[in-house]
Order: sequence, then structure tokens, then C-alpha cells
Amino acid sequence: MAIGQPDLTARIGSLILKNPVLTASGTFGYGEEFAALVNLDRLGAVVVKGISLKARSGNPMPRVVETACGMLNAIGLENVGAERFITEKLPFFQKIRTPLVANILGDSVAEYRTLARRLERESLVAALEVNISCPNVKKGGVAFGIDPDTARAVTEAVRKEFTRPVIVKLSPNVTDITVIARAVEAGGADAVSLINTLLGMAIDGETRQPRLANIVGGLSGPAIKPVALRMVWQVARAVRIPVIGIGGITTAADAVEFLLAGATAVQVGTANFFSPRASEEVVDGLAAYLRKQGLESVGELIGGLIL
Repeated sequence: MAIGQPDLTARIGSLILKNPVLTASGTFGYGEEFAALVNLDRLGAVVVKGISLKARSGNPMPRVVETACGMLNAIGLENVGAERFITEKLPFFQKIRTPLVANILGDSVAEYRTLARRLERESLVAALEVNISCPNVKKGGVAFGIDPDTARAVTEAVRKEFTRPVIVKLSPNVTDITVIARAVEAGGADAVSLINTLLGMAIDGETRQPRLANIVGGLSGPAIKPVALRMVWQVARAVRIPVIGIGGITTAADAVEFLLAGATAVQVGTANFFSPRASEEVVDGLAAYLRKQGLESVGELIGGLIL
């Protein structure tokens, strides 16, 4: 570290990141797509598109709609499946020095377990982020993330198979997110990331039809930042494991707010679509903020909210 440069390192379980800025799953492809636009080596970690056991084609079009200060999407978790990810996408990470976090999803506890077991054999996968917003097919389609018992069961299954850090990504579409956070902490999670998208919809007044073929979708972007910030603050006070803040982070000033609320790290998501260098700019902006504030490390900011 150069003299005068603040310490940006962050720790998620056993994983030490050079800085606390990660990309959000579903907004950054499999990493390689952004290599010509962003210096990937400057990021804390790259969280890739969600991966299921088998390939998924996603929902019918249209599945993305721009809304006021946000974006609605109903992509439907389209992805190439685990084996193609391992053979075609994973080797790219041999070329960069930034850790890869694989986001995984499934329709049953057994699918999550199988995915975790398979990815445990891949040393390039530094950590798993477990998306529990998927429908639990075995339980009639109820999302894993809205029930503390099933959320814990998925976490325990993944924890048993994967020895490196396990991050569980929480849904905001619940009555009390701290209940789910405590459940996955008890299940062995090393960290939680939040929030995933909020359910929403948009209607075309001329045609009187939904603007998404799926009718409803997930709202992301600056519009959800106040909700995300509130939930990060609540969860950071409820658990002892690190919290990774997600939701409308576009600038370093946004990231500072999440760190003050108690986040150990942040993920940049929707901003990648309209400003591909946003995550790198957040890294630069955080360092500049710390220097201006006379702080030696980003750790001095975490949970620094004054009430």
C-alpha cells in the first residue's frame, strides 16, 4: 500500500478482499463481458450471474422495463448451467487477480447441495453467494427466502458441502428480514448480502397490458436504495456475521451510506447497465472520501452511523 493510501481491505469469512466493492449478480454477466470496459483487477470481487444445476432459458420477452429511478426485470434466471459455466466461463478467472464469487440457485435443497458439492472442486471459486429467492418446487413454489426454516435448511446443505465462504443473499419481500438473517446465520452462513429486488409491475396505459410478459418483476436501481439501506441497518444490528449491502448503489457516496449503516462491503448492480465503470469509480471515490475524512481504513466507517 502506498504511503497516504487508506486501507480498503475487507474480510468476508476467510476471504480477504482488496477493497469492499463487488459486482452484483445478474448485472455483470460472467465477468468477461466487462473486461474491455472495467479494470477487473481493481474490484474487490466479481459476483457472476446466477448458476443453476441445469441451463435455464429464462422468461419470455419483454423482460426488462425502465421505470422511474429504477429497472424492472423478469429475466427468469437465464444461465448456461453448472457444467458449461465450469468449462466455458470459469477459466477466464485465471487471467485476473480478483476473486470470483459464484451465485447459485435451485428449486430444491438437494439442487443447492449438489451445486455446492460440484463447485467445491473448483479452486477458482473463492466463495458462494446463495440466492434463496427461487421458488421451492418441493414445497409448492414458496420462495426459500421467505421462510426461516427453509432458508436455514438451504444454508446448512450448502455449508456442509462447501468449505470456503458462504454468503446468503436475502429477499426484501418478507415481513421481517432480520428473522431470515438470523436463521441463515444459525445455518452456518459466513455473511449475508441484501437486498435482492423488490417485487413490482408496470402497465402500458395505451394497450392496458403489463409491460413485462411475466406481469411482475424485480425492481432495482436508485429507487430501492432507501429500503435497502434501512434493511442493511436492521440486519447489521441483528447478526454477528458481515453484511454486504446491495440496492441502488451508483456512487461512492451511496457506498459510504451503506458502510455507515453497518455493511462490511457493497455490491454495485443496476448501475453497471448505464455506467459500466461504476464499480471501479466507487473504489476510487471511497479512497478519496477516506483521505478527505482523515481516516486510515474503511473499517473505521463500518457501523459509524451517529444516532
